[in-house]
Amino acid sequence: MLEWLRAKDSNNQTIKQSRNKKNMANIKLSEDKINIIKDIAKSFGNKAGEVINVLHQVQGKFGYLPAEVQEVVAHELNIPVSRVYGIVSFYSFFTMEPKGKHPIDICLGTACYVRGAEKVLDAFKRALNVEVGKCTPDGKFSLNTLRCVGACGLAPVAMIGTKVYGRLTPDLVPSIIAEYND
Repeated sequence: MLEWLRAKDSNNQTIKQSRNKKNMANIKLSEDKINIIKDIAKSFGNKAGEVINVLHQVQGKFGYLPAEVQEVVAHELNIPVSRVYGIVSFYSFFTMEPKGKHPIDICLGTACYVRGAEKVLDAFKRALNVEVGKCTPDGKFSLNTLRCVGACGLAPVAMIGTKVYGRLTPDLVPSIIAEYND
């Protein structure tokens, strides 16, 4: 059972705090964010069968789906948090980690892999000093892998946002990153 409490954050702004009585985990979200989630859930009739659509819209608003957000979605749709977490962790579209301003996705599909995608990935990791699934401390880049972007003829391939880079080699990585350094 969720229990909603009013509290003040470190900036003395009103927040709602949710506490699951079973595990006593404290969840902190601003009231504005909670209301955004409620509005999205309401737009889908607060129906449990619309959980993927709700999560898709919520991720579009916040950029990712941390545990706090998942718990509010579960509460609004009257489903277990474990179901929401199962969906978020199963589908690669959803992320529980914030993405950078310029999300980088390295294709590790068969064609890309056999043509050196792993070396390209290592070059991005070294150049950005970041691990897969993480974001740079400045929030500029995040690094992820995916299975196929459908550009096998250009292998190995990486995407930064919606821009596709093909026929990559590790030595091209610094100049690609430089394109995004404002």
